[in-house]
Amino acid sequence: MTTWPTGVRGPAWGADYNPEQWPEEVWAEDVALMRRAGVNLVSVGIFSWALLEVEDGRYEFGWLDRVLDLLHEGGIRVDLATATASPPPWLSSAHPDTLPVTADGVRLAHGSRQAYCPSSPTYRAKAVALARALAERYRDHPALAAWHVNNEYGCHVSRCYCDRCAEAFRAWLRARHGTLDALNEAWGTAFWSQRYTAWDQVLPPRATPTLGNPGQLLDFDRFGSDALLELFKAERDVLREVTPDVPVTTNFMVTWNFSALDYWRWAAEVDFVSNDHYTRAEDPERHVDLAFSADLVRGLAGGRPWLLMEHSTSAVNWQPRNVAKLPGELRRNSYGHLARGADGTLFFQWRQSRAGAERYHSAMVPHAGPDTKVFREVEQVGAEYARIAGLVGSTVDASVAIVFDYDSWAALRQPAHPTADFDYQAHVFAYYRALWRAGVTVDFVPPNADPAKYPLVVVPALYLVDDASPYERYVAEGGHLLVTYLSGITDPRGHVHLGGYPGAFRDLLGVRTEEFHPLRAGEAVALDDGSSATVWTEHLHADGAEVVASYVDGPLPGVPAVTRTGRGAGVAWYVACGLGDDGLDRLLRTALDGAGVAVGPSGGEVEVVRRRGGAAGSAVSWLVAINHGGRDAELPAVGVELLSGARASGRVVVPAGGVVVVREEEV
Repeated sequence: MTTWPTGVRGPAWGADYNPEQWPEEVWAEDVALMRRAGVNLVSVGIFSWALLEVEDGRYEFGWLDRVLDLLHEGGIRVDLATATASPPPWLSSAHPDTLPVTADGVRLAHGSRQAYCPSSPTYRAKAVALARALAERYRDHPALAAWHVNNEYGCHVSRCYCDRCAEAFRAWLRARHGTLDALNEAWGTAFWSQRYTAWDQVLPPRATPTLGNPGQLLDFDRFGSDALLELFKAERDVLREVTPDVPVTTNFMVTWNFSALDYWRWAAEVDFVSNDHYTRAEDPERHVDLAFSADLVRGLAGGRPWLLMEHSTSAVNWQPRNVAKLPGELRRNSYGHLARGADGTLFFQWRQSRAGAERYHSAMVPHAGPDTKVFREVEQVGAEYARIAGLVGSTVDASVAIVFDYDSWAALRQPAHPTADFDYQAHVFAYYRALWRAGVTVDFVPPNADPAKYPLVVVPALYLVDDASPYERYVAEGGHLLVTYLSGITDPRGHVHLGGYPGAFRDLLGVRTEEFHPLRAGEAVALDDGSSATVWTEHLHADGAEVVASYVDGPLPGVPAVTRTGRGAGVAWYVACGLGDDGLDRLLRTALDGAGVAVGPSGGEVEVVRRRGGAAGSAVSWLVAINHGGRDAELPAVGVELLSGARASGRVVVPAGGVVVVREEEV
């Protein structure tokens, strides 16, 4: 099976291309501008179902034929979409049961996008039929490089609560739990007289008078992710049947505001991982969030190269204030993803729309045309990508792992936890950001990964844990493990481990917590090492662990806050509080030093990542450095700086706001 868009030379560079929005006479100009910008891959047809299947069973492919022919003549490869992300109005008008239903019983209408129920057999049959029709028509088209199934699954409708979904949910539960008795036990239905005596009593977590059942909520989240995944696989399978040598993907949303799908499960089902990422315009550390996303996507891809399917050239249209990107930011963002394992970066979209909900979303060709800051920067990066073709296929060096768990994220976003101030993504990001500041590249791994190759593994809020023995072996064999609060609290059903927190990790860490003490809004407590903490503290006892820091004030003066214990040849840390940035920086520097992990350039301005191997050979290494600051910076380097062609004879200058890519040579 092919695992990358075929025929793409060098890093992929392009965008979503929506020619159906424009008069046909614009298409030739588009292709000419694409060639000028160095575009080599575009996604086509993502939202064109209504123009491809104009009425039930009647397809009109003529316009798409002409588009693909033009692109092929221009030397541009095509990631062809199945167009199933936005069903046409004729479908939902004829089959209103295809529309999704909210938890409070409202059936949503067509008029935007993604208006379909994941469990609708009608929607599924029509989507698969369209995918088959496209595959059969374009199976031999010379422009076809990859298939793009649907678009951003779950972005707007991640869950449906209709009767059809209730039936599908019950079938999923039977497969998972087997019997009603097992389901009742898993959901703890003895509480609040919720015991089920027949399967047809079991419903999705629709609107109820007060708090829902945590086990039901957790299982429905799992079901919702799986239901959408089954839709993807239905289209993928027909594409593989008709075009077995054309790789298939769908664009993930590994980003700060999306958690509805378990992408560890999804990543195993695509031929190559692709992702959409958009920065928060008003976040001064948006480049760090970009790095976080890129590293997580690389983890989902198993360390293999991946594709950035969408980001923005400048402003988006859906944030409270859609701030334009500064000069050079488009370029830095593109190289930020490339540095961390992407073998291509595409945008939404090629030409900025005149009409529609996203008409103010930026594009490679703005409303003002090619004589613009945006298009000049697009041309610059396109030309540069042609100079670094040898980097394609290389992989990223990382010495620290962070365990990331979508299941724990789902459980921890439920209501009725000890504090409303805890945010799983923000918590993981705090530890990632501290490692970023230390100049350390991170791999994200799933909870069931073998961590043996990493000197240091960070486990933030791994809430659902049945068995901590893999981590016990890791530490016993010499690994350094850092576990944070809200880890090991429950089993995968959400049942609390008894005997004291942190439950499954208690014996390994040599600690026991008798009670959580979340802090009040805005409250901070001091630690005796000079650190401070917010959001969370707990009444911790050191049962064999060394106390590294204790509280000075707050509700628990004198109680341990951070501990460390030796186990076999390794070390296990426990952080029982919401450490501030200064405390996290010091703690992680100490943990890195103890694990023998070297820190890199730091200070929050210069980002340095190494990739190794690739098309140029397994022995080659590539240094990618991005300067997010306002002053030039120097780094040690020997080799050729590929963007300028200059030699680096011991040092390389990274210009303020600039980027360097050095093909390194051994000294």
